Amino acid sequence: MQKGAMFLLESVDPNQIFTPEDFTDEHRMIADTVADFAQNEIQPRIEELDAQKEGLMRSMLEKAGELGLLGADIPEEYGGDEMGKIASAIITENVSLGGSFAVSHGAHTGIGSLPIILFGNEEQKKKYLPGLATGKLVAAYALTEPMAGSDALSARTKAVLSEDGKYYILNGEKIFITNAGFADVFVTYAKVDGDKFTAFIVDRDTPGFSVGAEEKKLGIKGSSTCSLIFEDAKVPVENVLGEIGKGHVIAFNILNIGRYKLGVGGVGSSKGALAVAANYAMQRQQFGLPIAKFGMIKNKIAQMAAKIYASESLVYRLVGEIEEALEGKTDGKEIGAAIEDYAIECSIAKVHASETLDYVVDETLQIHGGYGYTQEYPVERFYRDARINRIFEGTNEVNRLIIPGTLLRRGMKGQLPLLQAAQALADELTSLRAKMPTGDEAPLEIEFDMLDRAKKMFLMIGGTAAQKYMQKIAKEQEIIEILANMAIEIYAMESALLRAKKALNNDAENAETKVELALAYVYDSFPKLEMWGKQALAYMFEGGEMLRTNLSVLKRLGKFQPVNLIGIRQKIAGKVLEAGKYVV
Repeated sequence: MQKGAMFLLESVDPNQIFTPEDFTDEHRMIADTVADFAQNEIQPRIEELDAQKEGLMRSMLEKAGELGLLGADIPEEYGGDEMGKIASAIITENVSLGGSFAVSHGAHTGIGSLPIILFGNEEQKKKYLPGLATGKLVAAYALTEPMAGSDALSARTKAVLSEDGKYYILNGEKIFITNAGFADVFVTYAKVDGDKFTAFIVDRDTPGFSVGAEEKKLGIKGSSTCSLIFEDAKVPVENVLGEIGKGHVIAFNILNIGRYKLGVGGVGSSKGALAVAANYAMQRQQFGLPIAKFGMIKNKIAQMAAKIYASESLVYRLVGEIEEALEGKTDGKEIGAAIEDYAIECSIAKVHASETLDYVVDETLQIHGGYGYTQEYPVERFYRDARINRIFEGTNEVNRLIIPGTLLRRGMKGQLPLLQAAQALADELTSLRAKMPTGDEAPLEIEFDMLDRAKKMFLMIGGTAAQKYMQKIAKEQEIIEILANMAIEIYAMESALLRAKKALNNDAENAETKVELALAYVYDSFPKLEMWGKQALAYMFEGGEMLRTNLSVLKRLGKFQPVNLIGIRQKIAGKVLEAGKYVV
């Protein structure tokens, strides 16, 4: 198991990572069960769900509970199925085809229930988890406030202990709370005595607590989104979740889980949209031919598939690492530390998969032409529903701030040998050269060399920025964004290559498509790193000899010999169009 963020500093054995090819028979059975539920139970009622038919979403959640789709993360002793993080991710991916239902399901099973599962005491778990596992109770997560969105710790909701010591009196407001219209249990946050950020479990019938009107939204219309109002709300002291003043430990780690789960859901939605695009392209005729025969359409299909492959590879790699890190841990502090270790990768998963999804639904709509802009075809809803994912669980901009910020903070504290690696790189930069193909290389050898140089480009730009700006680097958001983009692409390229290499090692006869998808992604992404590096260096040095010297080094690191990317994409598109869906 590779520790969090170390992907930037070291290589990893392909056989050490988890990939979808490692799914067990039980995993595949779970996937089939959820896909059948989404197709046969949810999709026929999508329009009713989007119209928020009274009681329908709640009843569908209870049906999911009957199938065991709400208790994957809940221990058996509390009525759950305790399937593990991989099985939970598989459920999340496959339920994503249920449109707005997937949002309500995710809010309930993820950010709504997990705070109690991971950080609740024995009494809280016994009281709430059995109902949450079946859907008899529905959960919501209430963090966002009118003046505290991405900056969650600036929350203004306050909690004061009552004179008799039996209650905390909460006053404040939460906004944009998913499931609020029908939820029974709300995990929320308030500052005890105005400064101790603390988590609370709030029951719907709490005196002084009320739910506002439904928000009218661009997409995910079937999900309930309301504000919560606390007016001298009396929350029993036994409903404090975790420790007073330690609410940030719960909030941020639940957000980390929410981020990678959102990434998994994005992969499922992207696959669904690609299938719609492929089938429409085969059916729609122009100039006497199916539009799937045209090169530009093939190019779109292939690029969609390659981006999905990279997202899928990185999210399941991450889920596998988190499952291994959490094994045997029951203490809240240990669990929190294990999850926090992968905070950077969680942000990467969220950003990459949500932006892949936006790309895929946009191209799916484009392939449909004018029909895609009408409600007659499902892609119109895909397009609207997808947009929220770049805002959910911390905006993508905030997650981009988190990635380099966390890296640099760990480096400064000595938790990560980042500064040492940057210094060591500085000593060898002048002698670094790209490996050019000779025809004698092992499969993917050249691409792994490109990956190694991509990591060196990141260290070069990051080390230069850290040295120049030191403690003030957080204010240089344009540089932070460049470093985040580089880290995201490095993790995606590496995950795609490792998965392809593992397939070559273990099942070479069936590895061809994975290799093609990895190559298509790497040769599309690698040139971006040099471009971003040039932007950063030009800003940091503003001309002169230092700029020319650094640009020369960057050019050597970014050197590569192009492959026949068009030909590779044509092969990928042919396979996707023949299958009518995403294939690996």
